[in-house]
Amino acid sequence: MEAEVVDAELVLPNYLSFKRVQMHEKYPKGQSRGRHWKHLKQIIQAENYQNYPPDQPNYVNIESPPSMHPCKRICDITGYEAPYYDPRTTLRYANTDVFKIIRALPNDYVQRYLALRNAAVVLK
Repeated sequence: MEAEVVDAELVLPNYLSFKRVQMHEKYPKGQSRGRHWKHLKQIIQAENYQNYPPDQPNYVNIESPPSMHPCKRICDITGYEAPYYDPRTTLRYANTDVFKIIRALPNDYVQRYLALRNAAVVLK
């Protein structure tokens, strides 16, 4: 026996009860779903930078006081944050693999790495 096929339109509810916040409630039709980012030109137009004193740093005036935080130490070979430094060459390194590479470097290469960091020290 063959089962009869019934043509019926499937009716779905407008909202799903198992979801806490429904998308149709949160974002009505025509409303954007993302964060609105402003371009620099829009920020400058929104603020009245002409009324600020000239020595106060803002988006138009890029001069600002130096940072109060110490600069991060970066590995001279890999570019990762370097918690260690080699006392013989004074190169900074991130892990033991880089330390092995540093110890195998010729003296003139070490001087070049130090010159890149503006810490050129003549090694003995």
